[in-house]
Amino acid sequence: MTLLGDREELETLPRRAGYPIEPPQLQHALTRRRHFIGGKWVDPACDHSLAVVDPTTEEELGRAPAGTREDVNQAVAAAAAAACGWASTPPTERAGALRRFAEALARREDLLVHLLVREVGTPISLARGHQVSFPLWTLRRYADLIEEIPFEERIGNSLVLREAVGVVAAISPWNFPLLLAVNKVAPALAAGSPVVLKPSELAPLTSFVLAEAAADAGIPPGVFNLVSGSGPTAGAALAEHPDVALVSLTGSTAAGRRVAELASATVKRVQLELGGKSANVVLDDADLPRAVRRGLEQCFWNNGQNCMAWSRMLVPREQREEVMRLAAAAVGSLRVGNPLDVETDVGPLISGHQRDRVRGYVESGLAEGAKLVAGGTEPPRSRGYYVAPTVLGDVTNGMKVAQEEIFGPVLCILPYSSEEEAIAIANETPYGLHGAVFSADPERAGAVARRLRTGMVDVNGAPLNPDAPFGGCKQSGLGRELGRWGLEQYLELKSVQC
Repeated sequence: MTLLGDREELETLPRRAGYPIEPPQLQHALTRRRHFIGGKWVDPACDHSLAVVDPTTEEELGRAPAGTREDVNQAVAAAAAAACGWASTPPTERAGALRRFAEALARREDLLVHLLVREVGTPISLARGHQVSFPLWTLRRYADLIEEIPFEERIGNSLVLREAVGVVAAISPWNFPLLLAVNKVAPALAAGSPVVLKPSELAPLTSFVLAEAAADAGIPPGVFNLVSGSGPTAGAALAEHPDVALVSLTGSTAAGRRVAELASATVKRVQLELGGKSANVVLDDADLPRAVRRGLEQCFWNNGQNCMAWSRMLVPREQREEVMRLAAAAVGSLRVGNPLDVETDVGPLISGHQRDRVRGYVESGLAEGAKLVAGGTEPPRSRGYYVAPTVLGDVTNGMKVAQEEIFGPVLCILPYSSEEEAIAIANETPYGLHGAVFSADPERAGAVARRLRTGMVDVNGAPLNPDAPFGGCKQSGLGRELGRWGLEQYLELKSVQC
């Protein structure tokens, strides 16, 4: 079995014995000592730095500055100083800057692929397309969008203006560090808002390459700023800063609650893309082998470290034994290994803490009565933060593994007795980010999709549409990213009556 990826694109990377050759810039990119503020590389306020650990070897890979409140204040001041000039730049000029930004980033594509594999553990067969090509597309797409949408429109005796919101704090996570940073940076810059980016301390290195690309593209000083640091220090300072107009975070629901709490003191706008516990509803007329295969691929994508994961597979009770048989066979064909190996399907998790957390969920599920279909808690490799791809069968919706986001390669199979029960089970979690329906009847699948309380639903494995709104409801977040809906997050509306 091969997880969805872009293996044919690997031919563009020089290879030796199945492993792409490191680009010459890699060693320089592993250790960073300065923040990027006001168009310059600036020494941090303190000498402390953060270790970046390679999850495959469990050894230190590189380092990045541990930003402080003083660093954040300097970056926000630089962004605030650039805000009026950037907001008043014509949309066509901002579009040109975004296109230059994309081209500068594209010139660093091989470097970005290797960094993502090394600091996140994403298999290299997935890294180029999902982790790098998508952000390049996003930058170019927002360049097109701001040349298409009206920033002024007449409604009766009112002129309705769309104006830049102001300084944006972008706080990005570790699982898709470049992609999810660009999902915030691109629409903010397109809207005319300067950005201070704070990447995850676990995977900050690609953000420094993003800053280098911004400088090469001629993005004006202060329009793009980068401060690395921990969430409780640098992230909190950004969220509560009075000169930040909007804070956008992708992360855990707990982190989202904290950011919203800090931001509320200054009543700033908050955009949150948080966790998920998405249900894949397999109806009784579905192509069962395809639904199981596609469901496993999506659940285990990026080693299971994705908020969109269909981590619950809901199947008709009379078909559950066949589903478990198919799932066990599929998992048995997966290759767990070094993510730099082009044949690897599943790599390590980001950290020892995350590995232990995921294994703890598997233990919890088994203790509560779930059936071990594949995988388990035994480490698949002697070194690295690995968890065996695991399938738990006969899970009930009251179990911890059915209600909480695991964020690892663990699939729960839940049986149901009727379509109504399946819909009820799918909706009975605190989350509402993503979901899926499989059926031989597209109309029937569409009817079920409409009843799922979630921000996004895929029917019969339809691909992600990057022009459609991305986001969820309930505890999965506030607001939307991507497409024109993502741009609207960074625009204020003003009506002028005349």
